[in-house]
Amino acid sequence: MTPESIFFIIQKAKEDEERTGNFAKQLASKVSQLHLAVGLHGVDPLSCLFNFAVEYIEMAPRLIECVQACADEAGEMDLFAPFIYHAVGYFTQPSVVFSKYIGLDGLLIKAYLCHRLMEEMYENNKSIRNSDLVDIETTQANLLAHHLIGEPFANELDQAILITVCQLAGTPNYYELDLNPFVIQAKHKAWEWMRIYWQNLLVRNHIKFQFSLKSVPPHRY
Repeated sequence: MTPESIFFIIQKAKEDEERTGNFAKQLASKVSQLHLAVGLHGVDPLSCLFNFAVEYIEMAPRLIECVQACADEAGEMDLFAPFIYHAVGYFTQPSVVFSKYIGLDGLLIKAYLCHRLMEEMYENNKSIRNSDLVDIETTQANLLAHHLIGEPFANELDQAILITVCQLAGTPNYYELDLNPFVIQAKHKAWEWMRIYWQNLLVRNHIKFQFSLKSVPPHRY
């Protein structure tokens, strides 16, 4: 299965949502429950969240494509293949734990797993971590998705990701690997559109994080 198959799964879920409106109903109940740091500044707060969630989901296969292409061009496919395999698998071979989550609701969970896996992959290598590939906007988007999924389930997903990353890259050898060839490919102008798209995901949907001493979450996720 490939990222293209994920696009098909997403399109089918969007078509189902147009008929049922189930995901929008779920989000409607969460608008008033968001963390104080999350500001919805659009005319219709529900549309802000809904459009954000759909774009966040659609970014997952695009991110997988980017990592796959950059790893191939950098000659590092063997190293990144396990991450790509797991990221695709969240959508195409989901755990039975997620069987009751269908439609866009289930895809938000799977996209969150994908984005968090890639984020942790970056964090666990020195050369990628120091490259500014991951912007604060990406972390904030993941944080908002975390809130939309809800605790304690989202915390359990984070723990599952940490276990997976520990299995794939939990050694000092991975952290010290020189992956600058990958970084160079990821910063190539061919992928600039995706970086810009990510950076403007929140702004485009009229969402802004406003942290203060009283509103900063006690932990990252």
